[in-house]
Amino acid sequence: MLFPEIDENLPLPANAAEALPDLSPQEELNARARTIKFLSDLTGTPIVPDQNDIEGAKQLATQMMSDPQKRIDYSKYPNEMMAYLAGMVAQTNCALVDDLSELKMYVINKLVYEIEHAKDSRSRIQAVTKLGEVDGIDAFKKRTETTHIIKPIEEVEKELLTVLEGIEYKVLGEKSASTDA
Repeated sequence: MLFPEIDENLPLPANAAEALPDLSPQEELNARARTIKFLSDLTGTPIVPDQNDIEGAKQLATQMMSDPQKRIDYSKYPNEMMAYLAGMVAQTNCALVDDLSELKMYVINKLVYEIEHAKDSRSRIQAVTKLGEVDGIDAFKKRTETTHIIKPIEEVEKELLTVLEGIEYKVLGEKSASTDA
């Protein structure tokens, strides 16, 4: 007969709550929501929040956003409220676009739409201005370009000598008495 090896003298937690790892409020809410959903599926009982559950979930969501580090005791609230709250949090924690270039393209498309469908010229000009400020379009960005040319020293010396030879020298001196007469 086989017996599993059991470590001796290991301290056991006093209760189940002590055995659980520390979870962030978000992780705890997700775990509770998964458990509520699992139990609902097992028992065939639908989770239908009423208006009080919805209002309570909105208040909890507001508390969670105002103080993310605050520990909320979710066990005080009914399952329907927790399921609704988890759904609200899941909707706000998703990425709307996979890539920022998609978001930039969306902004550009919306600005072009506003330009074409603006009712007055002021709105159209504002939309054109915003479109011109989009990174990559840069229609209103002032630029100065500086070109640096790296040449060998021999070529620079030749150019300088050519310039110096082209300069006409005129010696200006004091007027003498013989030149004045």
